[in-house]
Amino acid sequence: MKQVSILLADDHTMIRQGLKALLEHEPEFVVVGEAGDGIETLKMVDTLKPDVLVLDIGIPGLGGIEVTRELQRRSTKTRIVILTMQDDESFVVEALKLGALGFVLKQSGSMDLVKAVREAMAGRHFLSSPFSDVAIRQYLNHSKSGVFDVYDTLTPREKQVFQLVAEGCTNADIAKRLSISQRTVEVHRASAMRKLGLHSHVDLVSYAMRKGLIPQRGGSGPTNSGRGGKRRAVG
Repeated sequence: MKQVSILLADDHTMIRQGLKALLEHEPEFVVVGEAGDGIETLKMVDTLKPDVLVLDIGIPGLGGIEVTRELQRRSTKTRIVILTMQDDESFVVEALKLGALGFVLKQSGSMDLVKAVREAMAGRHFLSSPFSDVAIRQYLNHSKSGVFDVYDTLTPREKQVFQLVAEGCTNADIAKRLSISQRTVEVHRASAMRKLGLHSHVDLVSYAMRKGLIPQRGGSGPTNSGRGGKRRAVG
């Protein structure tokens, strides 16, 4: 039996350990690496070329949506399964648009993640409850409409800087993290805000939350973790 290689990307060590134990309980799965932020995740995908990336949507440094976007741009063969605490179907639609195959709530039953990885390997979508195939239909309709997203006009570096600013990093922090000067950070930040029509830090953070780049502040409503309902695989 050919083993499925998996990279885990989550900034919480204990969560990664739990996910690793869960996945490696299945004989065909092997976890080949762990990443704690989005930038590290991209490097490890390039190096390890895992079959599946299990990716926390709220991972710092470069959020899960942006990691997925960048991997799509690179035409990587690694299949992506998104993990999230938020049951907002807008995140599902965005992730599917960018090529993710699975979307699993962290509150879901443990077998949902196992199922999602298996479905991803088969090239099929999997959405854990309370998500439904409504998200798939929205995704298909969105794809047909060809809606233009101005965020896509940002360069990869502008997106990295934008993400880190939204997370609350200072220019000095970002410069050190990306190995660039603080002046260069300022240039990328200003360019990103100009392209997006943003005029203040508050505008920037608000946009990042709407875009799903950082979690909604003050909570995003009930998680529906107590809901039952049939899990479904769609392909």
